[in-house]
Amino acid sequence: MSTTKPAVALVAVPGRRRKMIELAQEIERRGYAGLFCPSLGANMSLCEALAWNTTTIPFCTAIAPIYARTVSDFAASAAFMHEVSAGRFSLGIGIAHGPSHVRMGVTPGKPLADTRSFVERYAAQEATGPQAPIVLAAMRKRMVALAGEISHGVIFANACLSHMKTSLAALPEAKRNDPAFMIADMIPTCISDDLAAAKAVNRRTLTSYAFLQNYRYYWKEAGYEQEMLDIEKAIDENRREDVPKMLTDRWLEDVTLFGTANQVREKVEAWQATGLRTVVLVPSSAAGNQLVAMQEMFSAFG
Repeated sequence: MSTTKPAVALVAVPGRRRKMIELAQEIERRGYAGLFCPSLGANMSLCEALAWNTTTIPFCTAIAPIYARTVSDFAASAAFMHEVSAGRFSLGIGIAHGPSHVRMGVTPGKPLADTRSFVERYAAQEATGPQAPIVLAAMRKRMVALAGEISHGVIFANACLSHMKTSLAALPEAKRNDPAFMIADMIPTCISDDLAAAKAVNRRTLTSYAFLQNYRYYWKEAGYEQEMLDIEKAIDENRREDVPKMLTDRWLEDVTLFGTANQVREKVEAWQATGLRTVVLVPSSAAGNQLVAMQEMFSAFG
């Protein structure tokens, strides 16, 4: 049994923001591998709070959409957190998705070109002091390869266990073997003795992602072309309510973690065996809210 604890996704839910900081401190005390802060819930603000209120645990935006702020603003904020936290902060960036672009009022360009341009302009910023390392969100192999070329790591989300070694093969061998190069995946997780209830929770969590084109492209690459074609047909025919039914158990088993504490711990080890350095649990509960899910995680991993 691996002694390495996973990392944890943390969202600053309105009305519970102070509680999330206290929870982060508890996660740190328990020796988890890191804190990853998704773009919902003001993750740059959450990370700044973590810089002041934790002392040893690494933390990262996962991710900050590159179109949400100017590069100079990102660079200044990231450098501030990098300095205050004594180097524990990483700026995880990504292009996000179509609905996010609409909300931000932006028209994105080509993902690879825009990402490369952002990293180049970030590196060229002056007067920020030492800069926080940049980590790229990636799904398909070309973005993974770009992460290996220009960044300090790669963050997947909702990736497939069966496809992870293929994805990581796009990285240079030196990066795959460099412990300083982050390789992380955000994995929806539900720990419960009620297997059917746990699967239902993860299926609900992933349904919204099935409507995002970039994820469907990745899942096709990973071997789930028919499932994704069926989903696209349902979307085209305005049968949105049918989409969850097309997220098969085979797919769910490959993308998420669910079941008893023992089952989830064993599956975490299977993920680590692929070359994934940091397993990031995104906890949900069949019996309550995010706080309940965290307590279930503590019971399973200590």
